[in-house]
Amino acid sequence: MIGAPETSERREERRFARSVLLFIILGFAAVALAGITSVAVMVQGEEQTGLVNHTHEVERGVSGIRLALEEMRSARRGFVLGLAGDSGATYPEASRRLFDGIARVGRLTIDNPVQQNRVVRLSAMAGTLDGLFKASMGSSAQRVAISERERQQLAGKVEALAMQMLVEERRLLVARDASRIALGRTFYAVLALTALLLIAVAIGSIWVIRRYTGELLASRDQMRALNQNLEGAVAERTTDLQRANDEIQRFAYIVSHDLRSPLVNVMGFTAELDAAIEPLDLMIGRVEAEAPALVDEEVRRAVREDLPEAIGFIRGSTQKMDRLINAILTLSRQGRRTITIEPIALDQLASSVVDGLRHQIDEHGIAVTIAPDMPKVVSDRLSIEQILSNLVENAVKYMKPGRAGEISIAARQLNGRVLVDVADNGRGIDRRDHERVFDLFRRSGVQDRPGEGIGLAHVRALAYRLGGTITVDSDLDVGATFTLNLPAEFAGEKAALT
Repeated sequence: MIGAPETSERREERRFARSVLLFIILGFAAVALAGITSVAVMVQGEEQTGLVNHTHEVERGVSGIRLALEEMRSARRGFVLGLAGDSGATYPEASRRLFDGIARVGRLTIDNPVQQNRVVRLSAMAGTLDGLFKASMGSSAQRVAISERERQQLAGKVEALAMQMLVEERRLLVARDASRIALGRTFYAVLALTALLLIAVAIGSIWVIRRYTGELLASRDQMRALNQNLEGAVAERTTDLQRANDEIQRFAYIVSHDLRSPLVNVMGFTAELDAAIEPLDLMIGRVEAEAPALVDEEVRRAVREDLPEAIGFIRGSTQKMDRLINAILTLSRQGRRTITIEPIALDQLASSVVDGLRHQIDEHGIAVTIAPDMPKVVSDRLSIEQILSNLVENAVKYMKPGRAGEISIAARQLNGRVLVDVADNGRGIDRRDHERVFDLFRRSGVQDRPGEGIGLAHVRALAYRLGGTITVDSDLDVGATFTLNLPAEFAGEKAALT
């Protein structure tokens, strides 16, 4: 209800829901953080690994330059000394490997300005050294012109420059390897933090759930105690209701029975008065013929008009009272009738009811539709038959003049109950009268059909006794749908009362 204060139970439920949602969000956030960090560390780790591998490749290139330089020096020395059968590389091969190695290192260090500068210098010095070595392997005049010391100094410079490049790459290797190790440590730190956060979320969730569960268990124990007391109170109340219902039925039966005796007397004397009018009228006629002066207009009107009219009113009232008493007696007898439980096929029962009213239905030209394969119920056949008979008979009685009449009977099962719909396209019922039509001696709409307002009251009494309800959905001039809601299996009158 709008504006109603929030109960403590509702506040506790909302607090619990918010806590659980918060812990779930934190858990997902921790997992997401771990995933994102893992991906980032893996990407950076791959980059660092690539850089380390690149550094190793540059180192191998620089070492190859140094090896090629030594091979050049050995090949030149062997040529100068005239050594035969030398198994080493020839000078042209060693020279080619030197320049190929310098070019390869130049390509590998394209992103390193310092190393690029050394590669340029190294290439220039290697060219000069190659020229000196080749000149030293020429004629005797050339050998004398170039001193051995100059060649060795230049070769030493080339080797020293290559060594500087190797030292630089080793420095980069140490730095990059340290960065890779730091990334690994960061990754493990994030995993540890995530694990701690997940453990905290788990502990918090368990605490909240245990606390809420404990409160639920306490509430359940309280409810169990209340239910035990309530069951006793309900049983006692049910007994009181059954006793009161029995008393009402006995009272209705006794009152109706006692009212019938004086009513029979009134009806009998009314009949005698009605029978006495005829000889009295004959006597007035003879007196008028023999002595007209003895009969005045007032006497003539009293005998021939007033008295028959009064007797007619008395007879109509007594007949109506007789019908009302009979209706009360019928309701009383139904309330005292023993209910007999049996399986009932609703489609067959509906067909039987329609066949019983076939004369009225055909007389008004009404089309009746009965849904096939209706669910079965376990209940009192006579009561359900009377309910359906009353509903169909009312539908026939209150059809809209000038409209082709239609009546449909259908049933469906829902949550252990069976709902039977009796729908028509008759004159309908004003929504203000939806409850009123079920009251005893109450009717709705134009009173142009015979009846005392007992049928629907009888229907509701029977439905209540079977543990069900009866409702109507209708609007004026569009028909009405009466819905009988019954348990699929009747559990007894005491269960119906509760």
